[in-house]
Amino acid sequence: MELIVIVLVALGLALGIQAFIIKPYRIPSGSMEPTLTIGQRVLVDRIGTHFSNPHVGAITVFHPPQGAQQGVCGPSPHDVNFAQGSACSEPVPKPDDGVNFIKRIVAGPGDTISVVEGHVIRNGVREKDSYIRPCGSSPACNLRTPIKIPAGHWFMMGDNRGESDDSRYWGPVPTSWIIGEAIATYWPPDRIGVF
Repeated sequence: MELIVIVLVALGLALGIQAFIIKPYRIPSGSMEPTLTIGQRVLVDRIGTHFSNPHVGAITVFHPPQGAQQGVCGPSPHDVNFAQGSACSEPVPKPDDGVNFIKRIVAGPGDTISVVEGHVIRNGVREKDSYIRPCGSSPACNLRTPIKIPAGHWFMMGDNRGESDDSRYWGPVPTSWIIGEAIATYWPPDRIGVF
């Protein structure tokens, strides 16, 4: 009986930690390469982000907006016309609760941003981005018309700028949709480390 109680308590603690404190996630796509590769596993802090503000540079797991997988922008759903030179600036009002994305925060509330050859220009200053993969020839690589991030929202981009479905397509994400910040990677063994 004692062994059963110990096993149940251990199982309950493990499930509680995963549900409320630290949760493992598997990287499903190449949008965060070279920082995170397909199949790599990360641990996400689910508490710290909710008790303090997220920050620019953090790699976060979040619920994307409804229609994000189709590249839909704004409360009146439409596709972004990158020929006009700007990213999606209008937040979508509802999250897709059944989906999780992982991206890097590149701008926060009140920031003004544009994208030049895949590099984010935030408040007139180019990001320090030695971690990104070159953007290539995608029209989403050059969005020189600045947009302003609304209060309480965050602009997310993948490190693989030419191959990432991110806020350029579907807009900024509210703080309440952020699940947590990636704090470490634990698989594969040759990529174990902290962020």
